[in-house]
Amino acid sequence: MNGMLTAIWSYRHFIVSSIRNDLRSRFARSKLGAVWMILQPLAQVLIYSLVLSRIMVAKLPGIDSPYAYSIYLLAGMQAWSLFSEVATRSLTVFVENGSMLKKIVFPRVCLPIVTLGSALVNNVLLFVVMMIVFALLGHFPISALLWMPLLMFVTAAFSLGLGLLMGVLNVFVRDVAQFMMVVLQLWFWLTPVVYMSSIIPESLHSAMQFNPMYWIVAAYQDTLVYGRAPELTGLLGVTAVALILLAWSLLLFRKAAPDMVDVL
Repeated sequence: MNGMLTAIWSYRHFIVSSIRNDLRSRFARSKLGAVWMILQPLAQVLIYSLVLSRIMVAKLPGIDSPYAYSIYLLAGMQAWSLFSEVATRSLTVFVENGSMLKKIVFPRVCLPIVTLGSALVNNVLLFVVMMIVFALLGHFPISALLWMPLLMFVTAAFSLGLGLLMGVLNVFVRDVAQFMMVVLQLWFWLTPVVYMSSIIPESLHSAMQFNPMYWIVAAYQDTLVYGRAPELTGLLGVTAVALILLAWSLLLFRKAAPDMVDVL
């Protein structure tokens, strides 16, 4: 672990420049550029709001606003977009950069760090725009500014741990990426992002609590929607799971790294 941290610090300029190049290449020759990073999740929120707002507004107590469901959706999408982007891009980060791994000598752990850094930049920009939208809607939770760094850290650690683990396995078994894409789609609908946990039958509540993203999304919703502190017991549990998963994935990556280039 110390060796990986030392390598990341030694190649910090390479990582920063790679993040910058990644962001530029994603929107090359685009007139709007980075604006698309914000418009895409906002468009998704708008679609869900138009389709489901009349159904869900009566089931969202505690918010005295005609835009209550849209605010709820934005909070959930803020959490899910970071998790989804890191996990999805980490699945194929080694396969997509196979030629670079063969030609250039650098710590391979830099690749998932670049993916994480790019996703964090996107998410921070989305958060800034979301807070502007909240202010325009007459809803500005000050407490969110205090809790958001911690919530982003937990989300990033969990998504990177899962993505790195699956990304290493995908080098050797390419079906892993396809399988995980299906899992992520199901995972989204098993997490209360577009619906409230209060509408779930009581018999399923205990099962849902084993979903780490349930606690993460709920923490975002507590701070961004209701302006209160998140439920710390569940959040601490998810933090422990995220750190264990991240450590396990780094250990697997370290053992598998010598064979990855040959397989690629």
